[in-house]
Amino acid sequence: MNNKSTPDLYKEQRVGVFVDVQNMYYSARNIHKAKVNFNTLLKEAVRGRQLIRAIAYVIKADVKDEVNFFDALKNFGYEVKAKDLQVFFGGAKKGDWDIGIAMDTIELAPKLDAIVLVSGDGDFVPLVKHLKHALGCYVEIMAFSKTSSQKLVDETDNFIDIEQNVQLFLIRAEGKKTQRTKSKKRSPKPLV
Repeated sequence: MNNKSTPDLYKEQRVGVFVDVQNMYYSARNIHKAKVNFNTLLKEAVRGRQLIRAIAYVIKADVKDEVNFFDALKNFGYEVKAKDLQVFFGGAKKGDWDIGIAMDTIELAPKLDAIVLVSGDGDFVPLVKHLKHALGCYVEIMAFSKTSSQKLVDETDNFIDIEQNVQLFLIRAEGKKTQRTKSKKRSPKPLV
């Protein structure tokens, strides 16, 4: 189960893409000191199949260029769902969409043949099991192998490892060296 391409017999699949933006953002930043190319990510998640819905789940934190980033996601073809960052007494902060992502995938599953969950969060293991076994969906996980739960990788029908092609999926800050992979492709130009 590692980065399989989509055979022609799957081209008619109705696919939904559900992106845990915070999970992808922090993984790219912490591992590669880079940003995710969400435009390329969506194209690679769909891989020629019939896209029904693409939802990007974001946390509003009132940071510079946040609105521009959300607008860029919309321009790429994502429906953007946003919620405010929770700040608790004592300064602790929390922001996640785990329940929202789970509810949306379960509600949309009857209209989909395949679900692409873009997150390595191990909290999604029960969701993946339910989508596969109870609802009959083909489930793919797209994430960084270095920050993905092994249980999640093991449970999915197909794991697409972003680490296998960082040149395609990541945007580097200008002037910084990029890590070379086996691929000779150039880094995508910054889109956000």
